[in-house]
Order: sequence, then structure tokens, then C-alpha cells
Amino acid sequence: MRISLRHGSLNLALLACSLLQVSGCAPIVIGGAVMGGLVATDRRTTGTVVEDEGIEIKAAMRIRDNLGDRAHVNVTSFNRQVLITGEVPAAQDKQLVEKVVAEVENVRNIVNELEVLGNASFTQRSNDSLVTGRVKAALVDAQDLFANSFKIVTERGTVYMMGRVSQREQKRATEVISATSGVQRVVRILEIVSEEELARMLPPPAAKK
Repeated sequence: MRISLRHGSLNLALLACSLLQVSGCAPIVIGGAVMGGLVATDRRTTGTVVEDEGIEIKAAMRIRDNLGDRAHVNVTSFNRQVLITGEVPAAQDKQLVEKVVAEVENVRNIVNELEVLGNASFTQRSNDSLVTGRVKAALVDAQDLFANSFKIVTERGTVYMMGRVSQREQKRATEVISATSGVQRVVRILEIVSEEELARMLPPPAAKK
């Protein structure tokens, strides 16, 4: 298994993950920020969660306007950092998608993981969806991790992990995901925070009755 690690301008480490939706007809899949109850445990501010949702929707619409159904593109935003995955028919399309996404309001950074390939089959997308489900379940089962702190995306067996986590959480989550059935590669796209900053972000323990 290969693990890729990249570094962004804001102390970003790369790993794997976001919400993957499988669709037999829509060429563009929006990662989608989970609203409601999850906002309370999300390490982003409520405003940033809303901004991420807007980025995904606007980017998907603009990609569709430019490429129509010629490509299968997934757009996932976490803390205004955008991960682009999927397939496009030509190298210039990959560049076009990145340009279009960069023009969306509030985008601060882009990780372009598009492949110049034919669109993935429904079977492949279904397999990726199953892997995503297994990874999320494994993170939930890991008692020393907050599963909701990670956003997972799977593309052709590669798992992308996004989130704001400590070095300890990054290492532990990498171990958990790498050991999950069906995972071929792990790519970390994580913003690393100190243990002190993490302690400030965690909800206070429930008061004993």
C-alpha cells in the first residue's frame, strides 16, 4: 500500500477523505458539508461549514456549465480547502476545472487529483462507496479518535482524508484507514493543529449528575 504525503502553504498534511456520493446519472458529485447535529462536533466554525457547502455547490454548477456530461468530477471542501477528484477526458479539462474552482468565492487552496481517464464505471463508484463506508465505520470503532473530525473521499481505491487534527490523530487515523479492506492508497489532506489547540476545540466533558 502506498501513502502519499504533501505539504500546503498553511501546514497542511495530506491523507484521505470526504463524503462520496455514487450516482448513475449525475456527472458531478458534491461532497457536501453535513449540517445540523454534526456542526456541534465539527472543528470548523458554523460559518465555515456553510461556506464549504456553498463552495461545493457553486463549483459543481460551474464545472457542469463548462464540461457538461463529458467528465465525472467530485468537489469536496473542508475549511475552504477544495479537493477535486474524478476523471476528465483531456489534460486541458483538468486545468480548466481547477481554474473554474479557483474563481469560486471563499476558496483558499485547491488539491487537484483529477485523472485524465474515461469516467469510472458504476461498479467502480459503488466499490468506492463501500470502501468509504468501511473507513467511516473503522474510525467510529477506534475509541481514541473522533470520527466526525474527518471527511473521507474514496476514488478508485484511493482514500483521501480531510480535517483539522493533531499529529497524534493523523498517525492513528492513517493506521486505521490503511488496515481497512479495499483501501489501496491513503492521501492525507489535513490541517495539523497542536494538542493545546485541539483541547480548546473539543467540547467540554458532560457534567456528572
